[in-house]
Amino acid sequence: MAELDGKIAIVTGAGSPVGMGRTMTLALVKAGAKVGMMDIDGANLAKTADQARAIGGANCVRPLVGDVSNPADCERVVKSTIDGFGGLHILVNNAGTNPRNVGLATRSDGPAWETPADAFARVVAINFSGPFYMARAAVPHLVAQKWGRLIGVTTSLDTMYRKWSSPYGPSKAGHEAWMATVAQELEGTGVTANVLVPGGPANTNLLPPDTTFDRALLIQPEIMMVPIVWLVSDAADGVNGRRFIAYRWDASLPAAQRLEKAGAPLAWQQLGSQAVYGGAPRR
Repeated sequence: MAELDGKIAIVTGAGSPVGMGRTMTLALVKAGAKVGMMDIDGANLAKTADQARAIGGANCVRPLVGDVSNPADCERVVKSTIDGFGGLHILVNNAGTNPRNVGLATRSDGPAWETPADAFARVVAINFSGPFYMARAAVPHLVAQKWGRLIGVTTSLDTMYRKWSSPYGPSKAGHEAWMATVAQELEGTGVTANVLVPGGPANTNLLPPDTTFDRALLIQPEIMMVPIVWLVSDAADGVNGRRFIAYRWDASLPAAQRLEKAGAPLAWQQLGSQAVYGGAPRR
């Protein structure tokens, strides 16, 4: 695999030993990319970086400890990646959390209105504000070079509005809606914005250790590896404003059929315009 030779990426939430950031990082490195790996967990970040180096060599990754909810950290990570590798082409906004995961709530399945205020704010800061801060730091560079890829990892539609899923689900819905506006604004720049989701409950550390899910039956993080490589490659030029379900990605199909099977418009645009303008539905 060498689809990504010469490409430089940043993946947020890249450190977890059980996570999609880790598997996407390994896939990008295997495909020839160099990766700036961002995570708040320095110890696990170092371990995953060692795994990546075993695939791509000593200089294939730069582990960068940082918090996506901190704009200064985002600026620093983008600058360090560009300075260290000589450029930037790809941003994968993968970092995410829920109230229990950040230690600000004893459970993550209570009524939405009972979420502790600090837990709600922290989840929104990582899942919604974080992708904005990272894109704010990275996208101007991508636009200036007239080529780039912005990938958001959101969640399944079911989770966005499922009861007991707040604030995780709604914060991910916000991320996806924001990506839909960005994709339209990037048209014609050479930079594209798309979303990639696993397709259902995934075996990551967002699930607590005492989860009632059978982890063996969940979607495994490796499901993201093949589609992420294709979506950030030159082969995906012109693919913009779409959400893709990794579980439905069939690499054996021709590209057009594969994209049709796994994809849909970002942020439910297929529902059509709902706004009323001048007394009639706006078309």
